[in-house]
Amino acid sequence: MASGKKPITIDDLWAMRRIGSPSVSPDGQWTCIAVTRHDMEHNSARSQLWLVSSDGKTQRQLTQGRHDADPQWSPDGKWIAFIGKRGLGEAKSDREAAQVYVISPDGGEARELTSLATGAQGLRWFPDSKRIAFISWVWPELESEKQQNQRHAREKKDKLKAIVVERNNYMHWDHWFPRDRDAHLFVADLATGKSRDLFAGTTFSLPPYEPSAELYDIAPDGKEIAFTFDFNPDPLLPSRTEIVLLEVKSKRWSCPTEQSGRSDQQPRYSPDGKRIAYLTSDVARLYNDQARIAVIERASGRLRALTYQWDRGVNAPLTWSADSKSLYFSAESEERQTVWRLHLSDRTPVEIIRGPDTGGCASGIAISSDGTTLVYLRGSISHPPQLYAASSDGSNERQIEQFNRALLARLALTKPESVSIKGVHGEPVQMWIIKPPRFDPKKKWPLMQTIHGGPHACFNDTWHWRWNAQLFAAAGYVVAQVNYHGSTGWGQKFVSSINGDWGWREMADVEAGTDYLLKTGWVDEKRMVATGGSYGGYMVAYMNGNIKPGRYQAYVCHAGCYDWVAMMASDGYGWLGRELGAFAWQDEARVLKQSPHHFAHKFATPTLVVHGELDYRVPYHQGLAYYNTLRARGIPSRLVYFPDENHWILKPQNSRLWYKEYIAWCDRHTPGKAARKTGRH
Repeated sequence: MASGKKPITIDDLWAMRRIGSPSVSPDGQWTCIAVTRHDMEHNSARSQLWLVSSDGKTQRQLTQGRHDADPQWSPDGKWIAFIGKRGLGEAKSDREAAQVYVISPDGGEARELTSLATGAQGLRWFPDSKRIAFISWVWPELESEKQQNQRHAREKKDKLKAIVVERNNYMHWDHWFPRDRDAHLFVADLATGKSRDLFAGTTFSLPPYEPSAELYDIAPDGKEIAFTFDFNPDPLLPSRTEIVLLEVKSKRWSCPTEQSGRSDQQPRYSPDGKRIAYLTSDVARLYNDQARIAVIERASGRLRALTYQWDRGVNAPLTWSADSKSLYFSAESEERQTVWRLHLSDRTPVEIIRGPDTGGCASGIAISSDGTTLVYLRGSISHPPQLYAASSDGSNERQIEQFNRALLARLALTKPESVSIKGVHGEPVQMWIIKPPRFDPKKKWPLMQTIHGGPHACFNDTWHWRWNAQLFAAAGYVVAQVNYHGSTGWGQKFVSSINGDWGWREMADVEAGTDYLLKTGWVDEKRMVATGGSYGGYMVAYMNGNIKPGRYQAYVCHAGCYDWVAMMASDGYGWLGRELGAFAWQDEARVLKQSPHHFAHKFATPTLVVHGELDYRVPYHQGLAYYNTLRARGIPSRLVYFPDENHWILKPQNSRLWYKEYIAWCDRHTPGKAARKTGRH
């Protein structure tokens, strides 16, 4: 441990400022970001806009609001639009919904542009810098803003809160879809503030699952909008979406992807207006098919595949180069997520920016309209996301903000190690090892396996606010993170290798990681714990019934899937038949052999169960059923239940309790750790 540095604590974690996705000025000289600060005492957050110069020499606060987010620079560079909640607690307004605001980059008072009771989100400027598009959840049959506001007021006062549905999808993650409302695209006039529903009089709406600006784009001439739409009036996930082109004035529309046979979404017009790039997946073939890039040739309507032969998934947003010849994006490749560029004449992208050491995790890529400056966020296991700028060819990379520099300089954050182990069938599997500060290989250390969710996700080289490996290591554990079969980043075959047969391959990979670490000689086989959340929680529950007792001294199951039959109450129930290979009524034996509850008679290992009541992805009764089973079986167990949290623990004080309970449970079952007394918070 470097002199004067200390292990990270939970208070350090929540003292760090969190940076939102960037928007870069047209000339590339400035970047606008939302910066969020948390207050542990008041259990609250405050986000405001900051301007950062592209040379990294200047950063200044632009807004003073409580909840300012999603900044978008106007094409002429004169304005920054953003989403704000300025009415809360202020005399001028008692509205709870976020609205569109605009502010000059030179500062001054922000001007409220919209006043819809149904709120606004997902901003995009029209190319003329005179209009702004946004998303609002509205009653589609109502024709005016006045009618929307009146209906909203009546709904708010209505004492009857029952929800009546007759459709397949009606909730998502932690909320029910707004009653009888759809997500529509609007356009607001900058001069007058008047808003118009672009979908009024049509049957169109955006997909309801967290609709954002990534779902639509505006043509360079401002005459057309491309957006993502599901023609199925009652879709059951996974569903097939299309790209629809809508003329702004006439509302004439077309669907160039109608015959693609794939799920197409997130369109992006090229600056010259000749093409629309978009992401596409063959969900009819594979429900977890990786996203690829295709383009629509606007003159002919022809669809052209670009990355179908590249065995990696592409992340949104897609960003065009200024000359319309290339696309920028981030993509996972093995344990990193880096910046890639694809020239239209090629089929294989080129990695142009990778962070130091193992590469980091890049996101939020944006480019100035003059083509000079790329900006993006990059985090790693060793530091939270930071804002970088580079030339369009990836050269001259520099960090351009210093929000957490002083705090990070005081912390003893350890460098992760990436190793390859032999997983199931002897196939190579990647694993991270994060050692405690002041690690001494001559001593015996406790092991903490942390198992990622998904399962089609990845422990890449990234900073995790809710499952922070540095904080676990600071508590004195050797932390292991295995990217088991089914993880993303190693190609489609690896992603799909567990389809319809969950549990045993992933368990074998985790066990191979534990065996690898035991062979080093510095892990104590009598002091090992396994922990996980969501699918990782499923894994530790599955391991409890399928691994010989005593292998691990304790488990931590956060928001874990326990009973695949009862998981039909999940918001994602439509996936289960394809994920497990069958629904329970089609092949009960197949489902049961993948379900932890089927092995309850073999449970023996002490377990901490954590769940949030507002979790609709893995309903809270999954956690209660697992905990109750453990208690009925006489197995030491503890329940931590958050009535005000969802699938994730997001509030500062709840998070502090979560980490405290998590580490204390692991400590209780791995006693005698004289070697790890440093780093306790």
